[in-house]
Amino acid sequence: MGKRKAKAKPAPKKRMDKLDTVFSCPFCNHGSSVECRIDMKNLIGEATCGICQESFSTTITALSEAIDIYSEWIDECERVNTVDDDA
Repeated sequence: MGKRKAKAKPAPKKRMDKLDTVFSCPFCNHGSSVECRIDMKNLIGEATCGICQESFSTTITALSEAIDIYSEWIDECERVNTVDDDA
């Protein structure tokens, strides 16, 4: 007679770290002053600095997070600066 097979234990789930929701402003360099708002109803994401009142808005998808909006803002700032340098 054979032994019963032991059930394999499932692998433990990895915990994902929380992403940042408050960032530093690319214009006034004040830390923790940019707040991102996500409007899923209208699919618009907006990042606004509470100190210098600079803002950026973009279209989003259902998978977008606050870090995505901020990253697009930084990319757009770099793109505008390189276009100005080339001209």
